[in-house]
This record gives sequence, C-alpha cells and structure tokens, in this order.
Amino acid sequence: MSTPLSGATAPANRSDVRLIALRETVSQPIVAAFCGGGVAGAVSRTVVSPLERLKILMQIQSVGRDAYKMSVGQALAKMWREEGWRGFMRGNGTNCIRIVPYSAVQFSSYNFYKRHIFETTPGAELTPFTRLVCGGLAGITSVFFTYPLDIVRTRLSIQSASFAELGSRPQHLPGMWSTMATMYRSEGGIPALYRGIIPTVAGVAPYVGLNFMVYESVRKYLTPDGEQNPSAARKLLAGAISGAVAQTCTYPFDVLRRRFQINTMSGMGYQYKSIGDAVRVIVAQEGIKGMYKGIVPNLLKVAPSMASSWLSFELTRDFLMSLKPDQEADEMSQ
Repeated sequence: MSTPLSGATAPANRSDVRLIALRETVSQPIVAAFCGGGVAGAVSRTVVSPLERLKILMQIQSVGRDAYKMSVGQALAKMWREEGWRGFMRGNGTNCIRIVPYSAVQFSSYNFYKRHIFETTPGAELTPFTRLVCGGLAGITSVFFTYPLDIVRTRLSIQSASFAELGSRPQHLPGMWSTMATMYRSEGGIPALYRGIIPTVAGVAPYVGLNFMVYESVRKYLTPDGEQNPSAARKLLAGAISGAVAQTCTYPFDVLRRRFQINTMSGMGYQYKSIGDAVRVIVAQEGIKGMYKGIVPNLLKVAPSMASSWLSFELTRDFLMSLKPDQEADEMSQ
C-alpha cells in the first residue's frame, strides 16, 4: 500500500522543490533588479512613445529642415494625420526590445556595483558622489550591450517621417532586422552599428549617475527611513524629479547621439568629422538652442516616463523579492 502512495507523492515533492528553487532564484536582489529593470523599461517607453519619436524628429532637424518646426501639439497632430496611431508607435517595438535588456542591465549592474564594489559593509549608505559614479558605470555597461538596437530604432523613427530629403514614403517600410542588415552591409560592418557611441557614453554616464543619485536622495527625503508603505505618489514624484534633472543636464549629448546615428543615412546624413566638429557646426548654424532641439517634448515625457519606470521597477522588484521561501519551506524541501 505504501508503494503507490510514495510513487504518487514523489513527483509532487520534486515539483515543490523546483518551485522553491525558482522562487529562491528570482528573489535574489540582483535577479529581481534585472527583471524589474526590464519591465520598467518596456512600460515607460510605451507610455511616452509619441513624445519620444517626436523628440528624435526634432533633434535631427538642422538649418533648411523644418518639417517639424512647430509646437508639440501641432507636431503630434501632423504625425497622427500622416501616419495614424502607427506613427505614434513607430520604432517602439524595437525600442522595447532594446530597452528591456538595457534597463535590466542598468538596474542590475547598478545593484551589483553598489553591493560588491562601493558598499564598505552590507547595506552601508552611499554618498551622493559614490551613487553618481556607480550609476555612471551602470549606464556605460548597459549602453555597450544594447547600442546597435538604439541606432536602428533611430533609423526606424525617421524612415516614414515627412522630410523632403527622404522623398515619398515607401509602401513597405523595412523592419528592425532588415535595417540592421542593410547598415551592416552598406555602412561599414560592426562599426556602423556603433556609430555615435562616444557621445552616447559621454552623455549616458552622467545621465544615469545623476538619475540614480537624485532619485535616491529625493526619495530618502520624501519617504524617510522607518516609514511603512510610502505612497506611490511620492515614489512617482521622486522619479519625475530625478529624470528631469538628469535629462536637462545632459541633453546636448542626446542631440549629438541622434545626429551621429544618421551621419551616413542616405538623404538625411550629416558629415560631422568629430564631436568637436559637430558642436562647432551646430552652434554656428543653429545657435546654442540647436543643442537643445526637442527639449520640450523630452521634458514633457520625463515625468511620466521616469515615474512609471521607477514605480514599475520597484513594484516588480519588491514582488519578486517577496517570493523568497521562508525557512520552514526550505527545511521541508530538504
């Protein structure tokens, strides 16, 4: 009688052991931060996709290109008239594919550097400068892993826009992989997929560093230590403030990144020789404001983007960490 019973319970016990092992894995701080970062990236980019695309279209406009030289409301209406809701989401699929690993690597590497390099003792408080450095390293790490998808996303955002240099819009727009393959074949191989990475890294390091530094500092003020269950509104406010500060301080690097990403694009390309040459030409032809083109839709998207990013990150991370098996479950599995 005991044999059938033990045979029936053995698979269930093995299943329980596997479930406990899975919960143990996903509840690890670095794994939970990795997953939370991926969810945060996808949610935040989808929420602000129309403003993100409009920012790119405005950033690449130089003297003589004025297809989107208008207010944010007028530009969004133009985008809707010409392309419908697909225009609002153009390039968002690639951006989500990029931003999931980008955010995941960024958040998890920040937690890794913080815990294993910068914390003198487990749980030790970091100084604002240390947070800045730690966040900068996390930003550089994530950029190198995902940059080819970023440059492809920029190309996809432009291809269907109503710029005279591009001529009439094609009936069938190329997708992510075909765009990447074309760039690889016709623009110089792997280096083509990393064109513009220097100004990107130059901007991402201080941007991510400022973002983490300001967020953790503001959140500490808005949600004091020892307070139980701080409200989501205050977390949202901390995320919005950190994003606005970081974006404003580093925005010129973002303009340079977009310009270099289309430097060899047929019809739309620029011929900048270096970062210094690009800054000189932009300022000479477009003035200082040329370094801040697209800043308005960018600032409009900062609050919902960063707020939804930090909120979804913390909710996902906290949920996964709450799955950690208790001691009794561990003992039962042994």
